[in-house]
Amino acid sequence: MVAESYDLICNKKQEDKEMELFENQKKLGFGLMRLPLLNPDDAGSIDIEQTKQMVDAFIRHGFTYFDTAWMYCSFQSEPTVKEVLVDRYPRDSYTLATKLHAEFIKTKEDRDRIFQEQLKKTGVEYFDYYLIHDVGADHYKIYQELECFEWLAEKKRQGLVKHIGFSFHDTAEFLDKVLTEHPDVEFVQLQLNYLDWDSEGVQSRLCYETAERHKKPVVVMEPVKGGTLANVPESVEQMFREYHPDMSVPSWAIRFAASQPNVKMVLSGMSNMEQINDNMSFMQDFQPLNEEEKEIVFKAAERINRNIEIACTGCSYCTDGCPQQIPIPRYFSLYNAEKQEVKEKGWTPQGTYYQRLTENFSKASDCVECGQCEAVCPQHLNIIQELKKVAAQFE
Repeated sequence: MVAESYDLICNKKQEDKEMELFENQKKLGFGLMRLPLLNPDDAGSIDIEQTKQMVDAFIRHGFTYFDTAWMYCSFQSEPTVKEVLVDRYPRDSYTLATKLHAEFIKTKEDRDRIFQEQLKKTGVEYFDYYLIHDVGADHYKIYQELECFEWLAEKKRQGLVKHIGFSFHDTAEFLDKVLTEHPDVEFVQLQLNYLDWDSEGVQSRLCYETAERHKKPVVVMEPVKGGTLANVPESVEQMFREYHPDMSVPSWAIRFAASQPNVKMVLSGMSNMEQINDNMSFMQDFQPLNEEEKEIVFKAAERINRNIEIACTGCSYCTDGCPQQIPIPRYFSLYNAEKQEVKEKGWTPQGTYYQRLTENFSKASDCVECGQCEAVCPQHLNIIQELKKVAAQFE
């Protein structure tokens, strides 16, 4: 009984902590990675005046969460935050998140150098949310060697950071490892959308469930897959329009992410006033998907996936006897996701997922063409040739 009471107290404290973490904030966050540009070929040529108008509208409608990072918009996102937000609004009228990325730190001194520069670039005295950026098997080694999680916890103790977390692109199994080893992190930022929900490669649902099991609230990135779920097949768009004639195609993707009970914030990278007005229209007084809408969303995912490049069902019959231990279904899933991306998006995460899988498994190009996989494939796929496509794409 004593142990049970103690567990109840701990759970209550955890719930109170989660409430404080995103208290009184609407669920839509302004992702400052795809801002309006003066020159579409120059990611740093941010249209400051249009961005100011977007920020003004966002705050005017009661939204408060802004998310940036060191390298966004060719390193111009953080200075833009100062110009369009920090210099124009009281500090208690918004919350700001930024991140530390492994690719830019070589020594422990680099952590503080970048952090101090971020404070200067954004013009704030503290960050409401600070994330270890893009945690995966490769970057995790760097973060561990440089004791970045401990460093960030110290920043919180100093009052320079209010809440600490990390963004993540890897498997659910690896997420479990990170959360087990660093229980002090307060939240996790995950790629989560209805197309990646049951993906073998991205594992949105499995990662979400892992965070939920560790009682870590989730911030969502890529709810629309960088525009992919705003440009769906005509049959899918028609299905959405028949149910909700006045709601946009992207609204289904953002509402799907926001409807997950443990999701506390959904980031949307907004590039113009039309996008921000649309997002605010359905997130102002957010209503989760009902059961019928959930069915429509999963039906949409099925229809989109009918047009996939490699018709792998993920049965994994092919992997048991593979002499090279190639995770064939996972690689095919990432390849299909890559081919579904809109060309205008620019950077896509599938290559990162692929490289991280190769930390523990053989690459697609390591195939020795023994043919055992093709002999057992229920879909009769030409796996050897498909693996060559994967290698050409990601290697």
